[in-house]
Amino acid sequence: MPKLILFLVAASLWAQDALSLRDAVRLALRENPSIAATAADTHASEKRILQARSGALPKVNYSESFTRSDNPVFVFGSLLTQHQFSEQNFNLSPLNRPDFLNDFQSLVTVDQPLYDAGQTRHAVRSAQLSHDMSGEEKRRAQMETIANVTRAYYDAILAAETLKTAEQAVRSAESDLRRAESIHEAGMSTDADVLSIRVHMAAVQEQRIQRSADLDVARAALNDAMGLALDTPHSLTSALEPLKIQAPDLATLEHDVTAQRPEAREARLAVALAQTQADTARGSLKPTVGFHAAFEADRQRFVDRGGANWLASVSMRWNLFDGFADKDRIAESEDWLERAKANERRAGSALSLQVRRAKADLESAGERIEVARAAVDEAEESLRITRNRYEAGMSNVTELLRSETAVLEIHTRYLSAIHDQRVAATMLELTAGRLTPDSEVLN
Repeated sequence: MPKLILFLVAASLWAQDALSLRDAVRLALRENPSIAATAADTHASEKRILQARSGALPKVNYSESFTRSDNPVFVFGSLLTQHQFSEQNFNLSPLNRPDFLNDFQSLVTVDQPLYDAGQTRHAVRSAQLSHDMSGEEKRRAQMETIANVTRAYYDAILAAETLKTAEQAVRSAESDLRRAESIHEAGMSTDADVLSIRVHMAAVQEQRIQRSADLDVARAALNDAMGLALDTPHSLTSALEPLKIQAPDLATLEHDVTAQRPEAREARLAVALAQTQADTARGSLKPTVGFHAAFEADRQRFVDRGGANWLASVSMRWNLFDGFADKDRIAESEDWLERAKANERRAGSALSLQVRRAKADLESAGERIEVARAAVDEAEESLRITRNRYEAGMSNVTELLRSETAVLEIHTRYLSAIHDQRVAATMLELTAGRLTPDSEVLN
């Protein structure tokens, strides 16, 4: 039977996919819906650039229409354009009261802007800046996904490790209970000692139950961060071990924030976009020049009895006064420009504060690991001594249970400190704008 149980457990673990942290990150970048959404935005922004560039290209239109009327002016003009006008059409009676006339008209027009006061150039510039901002949004979504997966991954590992600690505490409590019952049977202790240990064992069993539930939730949260079904099974292979890393100096981090953080780049792009929109508004005060050409065919029947004509023209349009709308539009664009500059300054300060907080979290987590590591050794040695003294009748059950609880708590604090250090190192890379699937903190 034991061999069968071991075989079933091994088969269950083998059926699960081995998943390291780096594998989880790469899987999330492929499956997470937020990444797909930002990729679609970036692709759409590329199309907007092409739309803007089309403003410099000619516009060609074709239309086909049919008209039937006995309006004298219509009939007179249509006969001319159809090349069907004759001497008899000068007679006053048919001239004043003509019969119905059909006109099938085919029209091809070409419009080519020759000078548009920079409107097309500004439109292309705005579309390019929007595309660059979409790229930064995509990069930010990728970095945030990496950070979220890392946190969820270590949450799951921490939950698994704390469950192991709780299970070990249950086993220790069961051993203590058996030992206490033996001592009680030998007449060396009272019922109170046995009852106290049973109460303690019930408490650690409750903790084990809670830790098991926490692990289930943590695994589901990891699958959600990766964009997978919540019940997808995985065997997490990255260990919860202290990270040997030294945080860069503050000056380097703040430089990286300004140069690499997507939010900082977006703020600069927003200023450039507002400036371009202000230039576009000012361009409305300048004249525009365009070329227009048309080819027209008019026929009494759809395929014959008709003629053709063409025209070409160059025109200038200059908006001299439109009720101060242009002036107000320019003023509005300048206000938006000032707003973008203010947001850029605010973003710089906020991002610098974030990187300082992340650096402080990483350093404090490292110090907590050192303190907790020493405390673990001391707590375990204290428990060993207390257990020996209890067995020898030199210590009471209260001291034993206090030592058991201390070991459980310090183990949990030690694991939490490692978890916090790993997450803080990832968040520092995120706040500095350097977090990628190949970052060292994912090792």
